[in-house]
Amino acid sequence: MNDMLKAIIERRSVKKYKPDMVPQELIDQVIEAGLYAASGHGSQSPIIVAVTNKEIRDRLSASNAKILGQENIDPFYGAPVVLIVLADKSKPTYVYDGSLVIGNMMLMADSLGLGSCWIHRAKEEFDSTGGRAFLTLHGIEGDYEGIGHCVLGYSDMEKTPPPPPRKKNRVYYIR
Repeated sequence: MNDMLKAIIERRSVKKYKPDMVPQELIDQVIEAGLYAASGHGSQSPIIVAVTNKEIRDRLSASNAKILGQENIDPFYGAPVVLIVLADKSKPTYVYDGSLVIGNMMLMADSLGLGSCWIHRAKEEFDSTGGRAFLTLHGIEGDYEGIGHCVLGYSDMEKTPPPPPRKKNRVYYIR
């Protein structure tokens, strides 16, 4: 089997992390993979906000949990790194472009021995007054929409689950 296909098939979302911080050089490699994602018209509209500060990470988690309606949980599953992907709403392909960034980062994380998981609710989080204030406070200006959070860390799951069977009748060939 092709190595890339094998990686795609075997990558799983991790939902339990060790508290150990990921070395900066690994975070940078994951981010670089995201920056090389395809984008409509080569616009490269998505940006990545890398959060490794525990206090800020915990505030983002609390905000995300509130949006989820379950304020007593950590929707980031204990991951010490949060890579927030936002994209420029003026680009017609911004949601797709940002989604590809997250997909690339998740595959790269897996190839580096890191766990990752796509966490939703970034749209709601960064459309809020608090979310906009967070971006402004950190010098991020523009008409961005939150696409998702890619959380990273070392897996604390005992066993990686096998991929579920693929549903039938999802491919149609027109020849």
